[in-house]
Amino acid sequence: MGSHVAVLAFPFASHPSVLLHLVEKLAPASPNVKFSFFSTNVSNQKLCSRFKLLQGHNNFKSYDVDDGTPEGCVFTGNPLEPIGFFLDATPDNFKKRIAEVEEETGLKISCLLVDAFLGFSADFAHELGIPWLAFWTAGPRSLSVHIYTDEINRALASAGGEGGQSDQDMALDFLPGMEAIHVSDLPYELLEGHLDKPFPKMLYNMIQAIPRATAVVINSFEGMDTTVVNDLRSKLEKVLTIGPLVLPSQKLEDELGCLSWLDSRETASVAYISFGTFLRPPPDELLALAEAIEEKQIPYLWSFRNDPKNPLLDGFLERTNGIGKVVPWTPQLNVLAHSSIGVFVTHCGWSSVMEGVACGVPMICRPFFGDQKLNRRVIEDVWQIGVGIEGGVFTKKGMVNALDLVYSSENGSNKMRCKLNELKENAMKAVDENGSSSENFKTLLDIVTSRDVS
Repeated sequence: MGSHVAVLAFPFASHPSVLLHLVEKLAPASPNVKFSFFSTNVSNQKLCSRFKLLQGHNNFKSYDVDDGTPEGCVFTGNPLEPIGFFLDATPDNFKKRIAEVEEETGLKISCLLVDAFLGFSADFAHELGIPWLAFWTAGPRSLSVHIYTDEINRALASAGGEGGQSDQDMALDFLPGMEAIHVSDLPYELLEGHLDKPFPKMLYNMIQAIPRATAVVINSFEGMDTTVVNDLRSKLEKVLTIGPLVLPSQKLEDELGCLSWLDSRETASVAYISFGTFLRPPPDELLALAEAIEEKQIPYLWSFRNDPKNPLLDGFLERTNGIGKVVPWTPQLNVLAHSSIGVFVTHCGWSSVMEGVACGVPMICRPFFGDQKLNRRVIEDVWQIGVGIEGGVFTKKGMVNALDLVYSSENGSNKMRCKLNELKENAMKAVDENGSSSENFKTLLDIVTSRDVS
């Protein structure tokens, strides 16, 4: 086993999980390559069940790196605090652990496959003289707006502001494929005035580094954002769209009986509600969402992570017991692929968006941060496959209106599902044997196995 790929994760939110999805495809397809997955202990513990499945291939192993947390530290609850400690520990934490693993295995690293957030690894790969593969875990548009950070801030300065309230409606029509996007849709991290803080600084440094990548890998597919992807290709060495990374055909465990419950529901009737692995709307929004579901008597399956017995919803759960099911976890991809699902109420994280598209399900969008507002705009105004919540937060009236729109056959579900079918067909073509995503994945395999690709 000569090739040895070091996989470097950004150990927060869904980033490690999405990166692992890519490794779960690469490792079985390249049995003579060793994959060493580096993340923090806390992050790796959350993925341990998936690590066990991969270890059956004998060419994968996970390793912990120092998370930089000072001894005796008590976190304040600010989610940026552990990120700051981790960033302070990089790149030395990764370099030290990789050196230990090289000694342990007797195999030098031949390729770096990293979460694109870790821009420092471009220098590391250059020092080692090996390929540097940057995996962008979000969509092409969010990568594009980051690449255009300087241009966006110059345009804001020319307009007399720095992303303040008066600038929020400014359209990014000066950027390729961004005519529908507004300043209000952008992550706050790329706006002037924030760039000196640890997390925005990390993203800005990443954008300086990313043109040096041997290839930038994106969980998207040809025909989804053509103008944007073509523009990225004019700026980067190689852009490999390899999505959808996870497909509905993969059967997941269903210990809580979600799929059998869905079997008894009418076609396209159920609202599936999920806000990812760690997000939750505030209490007043939860109540507003529940009140709208109850008023409309919409059958629902609610993935209420970690706390399905939230006392806020006690009365609602009792009154809607006959039409709803609340669970702490669902096999989301299989749920979305089920014929009874009529709408996906989502935070618009990119992985969830891709799964909604791959399964052809209209979306009601309540974004929180990062790329989610941008994704909402694209879903509603570009692809026209869903609707955002009026005002950006759940109110009973706003949710009722969104449900009315999606479930109405004339203006809602029929139109949206027609648009979704077009996207879904492109996605399935891309992952066919000779489709664009399949061919791009072969190119990626050639790089990780150190075969020459020009």
